[in-house]
Amino acid sequence: MTGAGQGARPAGGDKPPPASAIARFCNAVDCINEWMGRFWGLAIVVVTFAVIYEVVARGVFQRATLWANEVTIYLSAMAYLIAGGYALLHRRHVRIDVVYQLFPPRIRARIDVATFAFFLLYAGTLVWIGGQMAWTSFLQRETTGSPWDPPIWPVKMAIALAGVLLLLQGIANLLRELRIGTGESQAP
Repeated sequence: MTGAGQGARPAGGDKPPPASAIARFCNAVDCINEWMGRFWGLAIVVVTFAVIYEVVARGVFQRATLWANEVTIYLSAMAYLIAGGYALLHRRHVRIDVVYQLFPPRIRARIDVATFAFFLLYAGTLVWIGGQMAWTSFLQRETTGSPWDPPIWPVKMAIALAGVLLLLQGIANLLRELRIGTGESQAP
C-alpha cells in the first residue's frame, strides 16, 4: 500500500511485469533464428574464400582442389535453407503486402490464421520428409560419389532443421499478430 501523497507504483517497483510463457517462447524463437541466421550468414564468407582459393589455385597454379566446389554447394545450400527462419523473423518472405494492407486488422488476422494452415503443411513437410531423408542417408552412410566424397546427410538434415526453425518462427509470428500471450489487447 502507498501512503497519502505517494503516487501509485506498479507492483514490483519500476520493473515491468514478468513476461508470459508465450512471450518468452516467442522471444526464444526469435533469438534462435537471429543467431542461426547470423551464423549461417557467415558461411557465405567461407564460401567466398573457398571460391577465391579455387580460382587462384586453378588459374595461377594449375592445381584445382577436390573440395572447393562441394564446400561451396554444401555451405550455400545450408545457409539458404536455415536462413528461412531468419528471413521470416525479419518479415522478408514474399507476401502480397499491397493487397494485405488494404484490409482492416481483424480481416488480416483471419487471413493470417487461414494461410497458417498452408504454412503448417509446408513446414511440416520439410520437417517430416527432410528428417526421413537425412536419417536414411545417415544410416546408409550416403556420400556424394565425387572424388572428395563427403557425407550428404548433413545437408539433408538442414532441410528438417530449416523446417523446424521456420515452423517455430511462423508460430511465434502468428501469436504476435493475433496478440495471444503478448500482453497486448486483441486486434479490433
